[in-house]
Amino acid sequence: MNSNETIDDITWQQLIQSIGEQFNDLTIKRGFQYFKRGFVHMKSTDTGRVEAIVEGNDFYQVELDIHTISASRCSCPVPSHCKHMIAVLLEYVSKTGRSVHAIVNAHATATFKQPSKTLHQNEAVTVKREEAVSALQEKASRIPDMSLAEWHGFFKLCITPLDFGSTNVQYARKAIEAIYALKPALSPGLEQLFNFHAHLFMLIKLTRPVQHSVPAHTYLGYHTQVAADDLQEAMGFIFDQDITIRNEPELWPHMLKTLAYLRRQMLTGPNSSSYLFVVYDQFWCKWLYPNLEDTALCSEELHKLQSAEEELGETLSRLPWMLAQSRIHFLMGEDRQTWTWLQEAGKKFIVPHEFLLSFPKGLAAAEDWPRFVEWLVQIGPMLGSNRRSQLHEYMEYWEQVVRHLPESENRMWETLADMLPYSKEVYEESLLTYGKWQQWMDIQLSTGTEPLEFRVSVLQPIEKHAPELLLPFYHQAVERYILMKNRQAYKAAVKLLKRLSKLYKKLKREERWEQFIVMFANRHSRLRALQEELRKGKLIT
Repeated sequence: MNSNETIDDITWQQLIQSIGEQFNDLTIKRGFQYFKRGFVHMKSTDTGRVEAIVEGNDFYQVELDIHTISASRCSCPVPSHCKHMIAVLLEYVSKTGRSVHAIVNAHATATFKQPSKTLHQNEAVTVKREEAVSALQEKASRIPDMSLAEWHGFFKLCITPLDFGSTNVQYARKAIEAIYALKPALSPGLEQLFNFHAHLFMLIKLTRPVQHSVPAHTYLGYHTQVAADDLQEAMGFIFDQDITIRNEPELWPHMLKTLAYLRRQMLTGPNSSSYLFVVYDQFWCKWLYPNLEDTALCSEELHKLQSAEEELGETLSRLPWMLAQSRIHFLMGEDRQTWTWLQEAGKKFIVPHEFLLSFPKGLAAAEDWPRFVEWLVQIGPMLGSNRRSQLHEYMEYWEQVVRHLPESENRMWETLADMLPYSKEVYEESLLTYGKWQQWMDIQLSTGTEPLEFRVSVLQPIEKHAPELLLPFYHQAVERYILMKNRQAYKAAVKLLKRLSKLYKKLKREERWEQFIVMFANRHSRLRALQEELRKGKLIT
């Protein structure tokens, strides 16, 4: 695009207002993800008109009119106001030097600033309300100089006027909108940190409404949990915006105080709630660690975590305490200590599979394949009886490392075998994928699996590459069906016998098949129903 392209102040304010009024918050957030992932490919710009292609399920053509957003067009199935338009707008705004965050927060700001439909008619109440808003605005102007504790106090004042019904998604979003509406102009880094703390404040408010002297199991209501999940997802968007301390060194004290606050909240929360640990973990991995020049802060953090055991005593939330230490050791490259902490945590608690899989995920990005292999070997047994989808994700990592490090394949098979019986499904699927026909068949024969349970497409590769392996598989199943002595079982037996007939023909052993079927029919000549099914199947005359 033209490097001289700019947006004047009036157009900029009108643009923010238009986005806030015409796009909902979810669409804006999804558009931001497309922008962040680099899915936007600019074609041309001409005095406020932008043409671009956006990757999605397909490639979509977007024509954006900066001055009249409603006149913009996209080739996707959504009639208007789609996430692809937002993605293009954010790319354009970024290149003109304007704030991406202003667009991302446009709906929240517009919603809060809309006139209330239930204004108090009493003039005295109205004056009092205006005075309160004025006081808040004055307080907001001092945010850059406030401490983090004062920020949280300010957040509390911002949400006080809200009608508190139930702790649901609507309440949480309105609270964030109320805070954002009073947010003054801040430097990019400070604005990110402010937005993060606003969400953190609300997350704590929802998940820890009552402080207990001893961490206990906390059961959130359904609507509260949905609201907490929504907040955590929004915090993920905030973390995705890299915060560069080198450009704003004055942020560093705020970062360290944030770390101390997060640590305390996490270690004194209930073991059954993972929300605050997830935030702590993301804070370290996405914001703190990338800005460190050495591991001194990691060593200091380990010391503080270890001291917390004696300091907090019975109030210590042990699962996040153990997982936090495993993460810091990992960031320091101390894998053995990491594994020790994970194994200890696994003996007493259920370690979240997302956390376990986050380690190889990071190593894949770094392409550290030897270390990657050791991690897959270690965490495989820890995944235990997790759901099928989680083990499939684990297997995708193995397939990735085997492509880059073929000699690691034997380690993969050994690990999958050690994970049995939980790994049975992915183990068998992998054997088929890698053409290990004999090993796959050995498992089926030893466990008495029924051939008819498999789709034809599953057995086709074996029939093509090693058809002789299917002979005992089918023969055993036929004999089991005959022992059931019922019509349905006989029909299943005949179905398999037909497959056997084709196999013998494929192997050019037709004579042997003829001998077998004659002997089989004679051996079971007293089973009239079976004889009928054999004749129906044209296996005998």
